[in-house]
Amino acid sequence: MQFTVDGTALDLTPANLIIAGWTGRNQDAIQHHIDELAELGVKPPSATPLFYRVSASLLTTADEIQAVGPASSGEVEPMIVQDGARRWLGLGSDHTDRALEAHSVAMSKQVCAKPCAAQLWDWDGIADRLEDLVLESWIHEGGDWVEYQKGTAASIRPLADLIDGAGFDDLAKDGPVAMMCGTFGAIGGVRPAGQFRMRMTDPATGRSITHEYATTTLPDIA
Repeated sequence: MQFTVDGTALDLTPANLIIAGWTGRNQDAIQHHIDELAELGVKPPSATPLFYRVSASLLTTADEIQAVGPASSGEVEPMIVQDGARRWLGLGSDHTDRALEAHSVAMSKQVCAKPCAAQLWDWDGIADRLEDLVLESWIHEGGDWVEYQKGTAASIRPLADLIDGAGFDDLAKDGPVAMMCGTFGAIGGVRPAGQFRMRMTDPATGRSITHEYATTTLPDIA
């Protein structure tokens, strides 16, 4: 995969990919997300947070993905990428099959591509204000872009805690590793959309990372 850091190309293909789930710092917010997924038939987690391991090949910077059936949807998340001692912050979407999620959250994470922005920020340049970062997403619905999620990284457990909880540094010894770090509840409820747009903004500098992708629905053949 090819990323960019401050305009410089970075060739890096993660060997491991982690999806951190149920990472909300506020227990009420976690319960809200659990409740909205319960409406879709998803069983509550055994613990919070949880760290799901999925195929690293699912990570993609493409602007179009394919998913079987109409029941998948995206989630905006901060994404950590590490190669040896070097670490960066990026932006990703934990695109998930919601129908399969009702049977197995772990399997639902595995069957969909995980879109991410090609741009990364150097970790040391942002580490002192991680919690100020604003994350937003929109879905294309009814012919218009509709606000779908909005919050700050302060709503998510400290990213350093997630790194420790996932055993991130140990995995990084075996090669590049990436982790998506959790999300917020959806405005109006979790639902699919053919197009998903996301942005992460650093209020201190005004700079942002954005990515947009479309989902092509493949037939669900029984």
